[in-house]
Amino acid sequence: MFTLENLSMHQLIDIGIEKDASDVMLKVGSKPMMKQYNEMRELDEALPVLTQEAIRTLLMQIMNEKQMKVFEDKMDQDVGFTVEGKCRVRVNVYQQRGGYATVMRIVPLKIRTLQELGLPEVLESLTDQKTGLILVTGPTGSGKTTTLGALIDIINQKRPCHIVTVEDPLEVVHSDKKAYVSQREVHLDTMDFQPALRAVLREAPDVILIGEMRDPETMGVALQAGETGHLVFSTVHTASAYETMDRIINMFPPHEKGHLCQRMAGSLRAIICQKLIPRSDGKGRVAALEIMICTPTVSKAIEDGAFSDLYHHINEGGFWGMQTMNQSLLRYVKAGIISEQVAMTNAGVPSELKQMMRR
Repeated sequence: MFTLENLSMHQLIDIGIEKDASDVMLKVGSKPMMKQYNEMRELDEALPVLTQEAIRTLLMQIMNEKQMKVFEDKMDQDVGFTVEGKCRVRVNVYQQRGGYATVMRIVPLKIRTLQELGLPEVLESLTDQKTGLILVTGPTGSGKTTTLGALIDIINQKRPCHIVTVEDPLEVVHSDKKAYVSQREVHLDTMDFQPALRAVLREAPDVILIGEMRDPETMGVALQAGETGHLVFSTVHTASAYETMDRIINMFPPHEKGHLCQRMAGSLRAIICQKLIPRSDGKGRVAALEIMICTPTVSKAIEDGAFSDLYHHINEGGFWGMQTMNQSLLRYVKAGIISEQVAMTNAGVPSELKQMMRR
């Protein structure tokens, strides 16, 4: 029997893992909820409605006094914790309607391979790059963390190098294999994101993972690292290669755009845009990907600022392992993995996908 007095955060996460939830959500005045295959459901109908005091007690199980003070001062806070042997949990604590609330993303401790994730083989070849910038993009909850975890793990298994990650908070935990891995969590291992980024090039890295491209300074560090002999991975919340380039270029003042296009053309190796699509059999989701590989033709388009040409180059770039979102969706429809209706809902260019499916 669940009561407010005997609830624990680990217990709630255990229920979430058991039900294959991606997120567990708590707020005052509601029962604990979960996101399961991108749909909101009750975590367990036997759980009680939560009070402010109950959520505060739960938060104190995963936050220290310093973190709690930051939250109470700023009214939101990111933290992370590990459920031993099961998963890592990324937590955002916030206030809504004057009461405490939290969303907890469940990240399995076992790093899944590209094969287990059903991702194209061309992604593995990207890990052979020694320098440059690789971006994994998509909306929140699209599996970017899982894909990056798989790519970093491949490097960890095959290269004796130094991998440094800067994350807020730490998500996928990597143990040393062939590589030596340093993982820095903001507010735990460094005061803030920016000082960690400024220091990262002095930490003798070969591979750098930056949790998210947040601002021009972060982008500047990533580009500098890619240009000076490092391989850099990061994420952007964009839905296509065109949108990604447009977002990055518009981070900077207009007079810098020409020079920035030249730098991006020299440093960028690939953009992987992904969405998680519900399977037609109801058994989870599959990742649909737009993949842009920086061939000489693609790099020239970026250098010229001709971002509107990128879609055409991706569409015609199958030989290099490129694919549009529509091409990815069409393969799943043909294989009977997703329905035509779901494919249309997630199409990059709906009118084009409609024609492709007719053909």
